[in-house]
Amino acid sequence: MNILICDDDKEIVKAISIYLENEGYKVFKAYNGIEAIEIVQYQTVHLIIMDIMMPKMDGITATMKIRQDHMIPLIMLSAKSEDHDKILGLNIGADDYLAKPFNPLELVARVKSQLRRYTTFGSSVVNKSVFQTGGLMIDDEQRQITVDKEVVHLTPVQYKILHLLTVNAGRVFTIEDIYERVWNERAVNPENTIAVHIRKIREKIEINPKEPKYLKVVWGVGYKVEKY
Repeated sequence: MNILICDDDKEIVKAISIYLENEGYKVFKAYNGIEAIEIVQYQTVHLIIMDIMMPKMDGITATMKIRQDHMIPLIMLSAKSEDHDKILGLNIGADDYLAKPFNPLELVARVKSQLRRYTTFGSSVVNKSVFQTGGLMIDDEQRQITVDKEVVHLTPVQYKILHLLTVNAGRVFTIEDIYERVWNERAVNPENTIAVHIRKIREKIEINPKEPKYLKVVWGVGYKVEKY
């Protein structure tokens, strides 16, 4: 597996590289958003670790540009721990977020978790299963989502959330249940994280996200995909 690390702090890049290479990953290094985009264009990258504050092009801009053509799992780093930075990162396409300073072993664990989810869906072609409710369809063989036959592009985490709810159309999942099934870890105050992803999914699959046809909230309980 190939991992791109993008941070203007070369010591941080070096330290992360050592931990990841010890786990057997191949590492590409970038020190600003422009370099990261170039590497993604010309190399096979399976996961990106992206810092927010960088010269020439920041991580937010780079992530938005990468997301136009690639659904590579992306973990965002920031020196700030405020919810605003976390929500901003998730809004523009990050799959996970880690505030500096962080434990390198935790970052490695999150990398493994993201890649495990990514490769699990990548290998799901053997199932050859199609799940549909109304005009919303998930084709596991193609790992593709369509709404009224129009292809919808989701990040890996968004895909897994919608997949969970669509396969179980009509069933209500609590916020904690969704988080633990998707992230494979204990949920600790997951409300903001799930809310951001739900909103982004609605923006992509609903004609009117404020009056959703498919992805609905059940107040005081959680979320469900409507069964048609």
